[in-house]
Amino acid sequence: MARPQHAETVEEPSRPGGHGPDARSRALEAIGTGAYLVDDEGCILAVNARAEELLGRSAEDLVGQDAHDLLHRGPHGRSLPRTQCGMRQAFHAGHTAQADVDYFARGDGSLLPISWLLTPYEIGDGRRGMLVIFHSSGPLSKPGERFGQGVQPMTELARLALLAETTTQLSSTLDVGEALRRLVALVVPRLADWAVVDLITDSDEVQRAVVVHAEGAALVHHEELQGPMPPVSEESPLPLSRALRGVAAALAGPQTYRGEPDSGIAVEQHRLFEATGMHSAAIVPIRSSREVVGALTLGRAENPAAFTAADLPLIEDVARRAGLSLDNARLYQRQRRVAETMQNHLLPQMPRVPRLQMTVRYLPAPDASQVGGDWYDAFPLSDGATALAIGDVVGHDLEAAAGMAQVRNMLRAYAWSQQEPPSQIVGRLDEAIQHITDVTMATMIFGRIEASDDGPWQLFWTNAGHPPPLLISRDGLAQYLDAGHGILLGTGVRTPRPDATALLPPGSTLLLYTDGLVEAPGHTLDEGLNRLRRHAAALAHRPLASFTDLLLRRVRPAGNDDDVALLALRTPTRPATGQTPHAPSR
Repeated sequence: MARPQHAETVEEPSRPGGHGPDARSRALEAIGTGAYLVDDEGCILAVNARAEELLGRSAEDLVGQDAHDLLHRGPHGRSLPRTQCGMRQAFHAGHTAQADVDYFARGDGSLLPISWLLTPYEIGDGRRGMLVIFHSSGPLSKPGERFGQGVQPMTELARLALLAETTTQLSSTLDVGEALRRLVALVVPRLADWAVVDLITDSDEVQRAVVVHAEGAALVHHEELQGPMPPVSEESPLPLSRALRGVAAALAGPQTYRGEPDSGIAVEQHRLFEATGMHSAAIVPIRSSREVVGALTLGRAENPAAFTAADLPLIEDVARRAGLSLDNARLYQRQRRVAETMQNHLLPQMPRVPRLQMTVRYLPAPDASQVGGDWYDAFPLSDGATALAIGDVVGHDLEAAAGMAQVRNMLRAYAWSQQEPPSQIVGRLDEAIQHITDVTMATMIFGRIEASDDGPWQLFWTNAGHPPPLLISRDGLAQYLDAGHGILLGTGVRTPRPDATALLPPGSTLLLYTDGLVEAPGHTLDEGLNRLRRHAAALAHRPLASFTDLLLRRVRPAGNDDDVALLALRTPTRPATGQTPHAPSR
């Protein structure tokens, strides 16, 4: 067949052995099956006549197109993600590869089952492309017929690839919801049209967590079929009840649940088959190393092929890997709940200080066990002033939460009993934690706030390696209080710690916070501090609770993997009368 002039887009010099453009075209035609050549970006450079015939596409339709996007499909005809394309991975690795079962989209919309071989090819000017040789490995689907009907059984290599992908996908998340989403995306539509996951909760109840159907290229969740399920029957011989007891995997169909129901689960299963139109299903337990986690049901409605006993070992292997992932995710989330509960109990209630507004917030990190180190505190002192503190104990786990509690309680004891400036209180604390706690290092700000009867409130503080306080006037002027800065706690270095003093104008807002509010990967601390200052100034007119919530929402960096503690207070807009000021001990 004559080649169009633009079918060859890469010019190369003639080389020994006759490997110029004309020789390359002749070489493609000499191959006894479909073949095409792609450049280093995966675009088709040339095809042979057999490839045009098999693909039902002319050279003009093929040349210049991205081969993966135009041709490569999954077994149901869905576009194949590049990350799941073995041909694409071999292409980028630059080595020879082959596959026994794969699928190309033909020009008329039908699906062509193929086997292929891919090998590097020199295309001139020092550039390397790939030669793809393929042949039909099964009957063509008819135009308009649903992709995936009559799909050939999975080869052993494809099975191993699915299990490896399942392990990789599910082991890389510790979120139950995300693990379920990945699980159904792995098996639908590769193995089934429908996927149903029933989970056994921590309270031994059954929850139908996922019901998903493949509709074209999309996975559609049917929430109307999800929700709580009846309890597991200990006597029922029906497949789902047996799977939820961890007894065995089994095949099922509509007829399985058409008889007199022996349990509430049987009633729900009859409803499921009626609503989905599944004619064949495989139901397997989802087990972890410790217990039965739930059950996985794969069903076929549009695909006419029924599941057989030979399909169960593969589905059981997938469910076993899912069970380990879900169990790990649950353990991780339980740890998070324990840590958050401990943190919430350890963080104190704020005291009521006349004429002074005060609000606090604590946000755990997004990842499950990343809680524990950040804290805040405010409490009355023996001389009538009010103590303020914000701190961060190094670490992000239960040990850090316990260390935080030790530091906070010791600080309270020293501050109440010792009539000393903040620097000396923190100095005593620094020396003590190295000898009677397991805390390695920590940062903190400790201060005292005092009211006067005819002037603004005053803040006396010392800073042990912590981000500086931010003071915002009622007119939106924001400045960092950089004075009083010393080294963090736990270094073992004995140097004098400085004290600092600042007046808090009427209606001003003082903000103490931890570094999770201003630090983000890929950004400098100055960028985070500037972002906080700008937003705090813009929100200065808001009520204090609204100011705090909006500030957290706008300033906390996306992708932040740290927890955040925040303490905000606001002074009254006009001084009181008849009050006696508290002079700090010196």
